[in-house]
Amino acid sequence: MHEIVTAALIREGRVLLVHRSPSRRVYPDVWDLPGGHVEAGETELAALAREIHEELGVRMATGSATHLCRLEVGRGEESVRFSAWLVDEWAGTPANAAPEEHDEIRWFRPEEMPPLAHEPVGTAVLEAMRAARA
Repeated sequence: MHEIVTAALIREGRVLLVHRSPSRRVYPDVWDLPGGHVEAGETELAALAREIHEELGVRMATGSATHLCRLEVGRGEESVRFSAWLVDEWAGTPANAAPEEHDEIRWFRPEEMPPLAHEPVGTAVLEAMRAARA
């Protein structure tokens, strides 16, 4: 089973999404959370920190990630486990540090958020954002 971690960076009531390049083999031309594969021997949090640094150029603050949801897609060797995390503290200004993967990054308010590649992840992000406002 492949393992993928994604990060919902939240600031001032908005979430940062990346637009996957149309040339991507998997989930092309959609908005999604930044993230990627968990490598052998890595914990989810270590992979999350590495991925947001590689893709956005920011360093996740220790202890700033809260697990949001987990989703399994597919069957057998081709199955994928997605794990989404809420990140509310980091160092640096997010930028598109992986232009070969994403052609745009943008902040979205809950009412502006486009559908994500996996609807249950998008629903979990919206619920977390609404809970933070309450």
